[in-house]
Amino acid sequence: TEPQAVGDEAPSHRAAASEWGILFSHPRDFTPVCTTELGQAAKLAPEFSKRNVKMIALSIDSVEDHLSWSKDINAYNGDQPEEKLPFPIIADAKRELAVKLGMLDPDERDKDGMPLTARVVFIFGPDKKLKLSILYPATTGRNFDEILRVVDSLQLTAYKKVATPVNWKPGDSVMVIPTLPDNEAKKLFPKGVFTKDLPSGKKYLRYTPQPE
Repeated sequence: TEPQAVGDEAPSHRAAASEWGILFSHPRDFTPVCTTELGQAAKLAPEFSKRNVKMIALSIDSVEDHLSWSKDINAYNGDQPEEKLPFPIIADAKRELAVKLGMLDPDERDKDGMPLTARVVFIFGPDKKLKLSILYPATTGRNFDEILRVVDSLQLTAYKKVATPVNWKPGDSVMVIPTLPDNEAKKLFPKGVFTKDLPSGKKYLRYTPQPE
């Protein structure tokens, strides 16, 4: 059978055309780290929704397991133990999608010796193209606040001629991309462009307040 999804309905084709998407896999239902991760993902679902990001999870467990485990996740968050999360979970029991998308962990296996899905994060833009991928081992839980920060950076830099520097947070200054000439930068960024003097004499560190 084809992989199935349980949870909130997937977006329509029309809605998906303007949405961003995040697909994140986890090794197994009813496991400690995965429960904390999906609990945090559920808590942050309104923040992803504000950014027009559709969330979809995936593991190799069954629909029945997903429904039952959802109760545990909600209980972990201190909510009613319902069989529903704010995003769907794909039941990829035959590992069809996991294989196609390269999500299997070569080191982590189940009791039957079959490989488990790794902690993979894929972020897609409205053009359906992959914008970012992150791979975590089974022993390391993901930082969903960081994933949200990455989404903010991806969305900002997709529409503005800027890049975000190390440890950037929304509201911080950003960097003018190197390919943009100074005269154009001054027109695009009326709040000002500030260049840091360097020993090399090269003027490539150009900052500007985050554009609206």
